[in-house]
Amino acid sequence: MLQKTRGRPRGFDRDKALLDAIDVFWAKGYDGTSMKDLTEAMGIKAPSLYATFGDKHSLYLQAIDRYTSDESCAPLVAFESEPDIYKAVVAFMNAVVDYSTQKDSGTLGCFLSSCVATSAGVVDGAQSRLKQAIKETDIRISKRFDTEKTNGQLASDFPSIERARLMFDLRQGLVFRARSGISQQAMKKDIQERAKMVLFFAGQ
Repeated sequence: MLQKTRGRPRGFDRDKALLDAIDVFWAKGYDGTSMKDLTEAMGIKAPSLYATFGDKHSLYLQAIDRYTSDESCAPLVAFESEPDIYKAVVAFMNAVVDYSTQKDSGTLGCFLSSCVATSAGVVDGAQSRLKQAIKETDIRISKRFDTEKTNGQLASDFPSIERARLMFDLRQGLVFRARSGISQQAMKKDIQERAKMVLFFAGQ
């Protein structure tokens, strides 16, 4: 008689399971997350988890890759969708505040800054992924500025990459404030001034 093998549960959705794993790591951190936490959240048995994702470390790295590969990041989509560059920067920051203060799962802010950054240098592979994610975000923002330089909305010598980094850093500051419990209303009060800081250029 052939022995039955333990495979994936019927109807298993690998992508949803990864998203569920992200929420667990995000809420509890890498060290605070147990395999039981993961199997319960992902709705699969331990053998299926190991067969599909490997051990906890491997799953964590795949969770980071899944999060950073999502091009539908709300702040970046808002920034790229608004035709006017000033309004685009404002929309970016408003979206950062929104996603940092409103989330059904209870995890607020950004997975990279809330969880991955705390494990960088401790969990093998986390730091390199964090650096790459920051670099890719800087480039994505910078490209929009370069487009507006071509279109004439920004001066031809506007420092695109430097202001992209500033936007990313302001984003992380807003996330940090949100996690401290500062209200959405309070954070949105000075967003327009922050947008002016990003776009101000003495040479224009």
